[in-house]
Amino acid sequence: MKTLLILTAILIINMKTHAHMQFIKTKIGKIAVYTTERKGDNLPLVFLHGVYFDHHLWDKQVNAIEDRMVIAVDMPLHGESSEITKKDWSLSDVAEMLIEILDSLKIPKVVAIGHSWGSMTILRAASNHPERFEGIGLCNMPFLAATPKQKRIFKLQHTMLPFRNFYTKQAAKSLYGKASLMENPDLLKQIQRPMNILTIRDIKETDKKVIINAEDATLLIINLTVKAIALKGKEDYVPTPQKIETVIVEGGHISPLEDPLRVTDFIRKLIDTKRE
Repeated sequence: MKTLLILTAILIINMKTHAHMQFIKTKIGKIAVYTTERKGDNLPLVFLHGVYFDHHLWDKQVNAIEDRMVIAVDMPLHGESSEITKKDWSLSDVAEMLIEILDSLKIPKVVAIGHSWGSMTILRAASNHPERFEGIGLCNMPFLAATPKQKRIFKLQHTMLPFRNFYTKQAAKSLYGKASLMENPDLLKQIQRPMNILTIRDIKETDKKVIINAEDATLLIINLTVKAIALKGKEDYVPTPQKIETVIVEGGHISPLEDPLRVTDFIRKLIDTKRE
């Protein structure tokens, strides 16, 4: 049933994007990668989504890019990337996963855009392999370590996972801006679809590896040598990263869906700006 739901969504949306899906074997497991060929010799653009979503988070932005190859990824345990074989994987492993994907595709250098978990992954990959990135866009990026209070809250929230509809609605309220949900009720459906694919175990494991056990990344930001810009919503719970120019948009933590036009403009700003 899980695979059927995913394939149906992929068929419907990929008819618009004409994306080619393939599985790429990495040390963390089999990862679903979607490539959209476009005319132009500009560097490819890679999109990584955040927790609870899949590569469709970026559909509006992918459709707006016409001058280069676009690559979107289903992150571990999300979307079609369900065959994760490494049990003790970490954010560092996911960062290396991105490099393995680029190696498999024989792409030496890219521009990378991430949302939340995707941004956390790109930051680590660019810190370890700066030569592989012309520029990075970090949307809604959590970079501070979780506090003891936040860890307790996650454990309490996980007790509600058997009540999936309730859990999803509460997640939506905490991730989207208040005005966003009021003005666009369909945003709830945008999170329900990918979350319904995730099992309780998937959610608990992802939260643990990506949020609860994530190390503070402040020094990575300070020492970053790759050109970077950041973006966050006005109601976003994440702080503004030091040193990096940050664009503020309407909404909360799910900026690619809450303010898609501004996020697309943000991406164009990154890819159109020549490296100094």
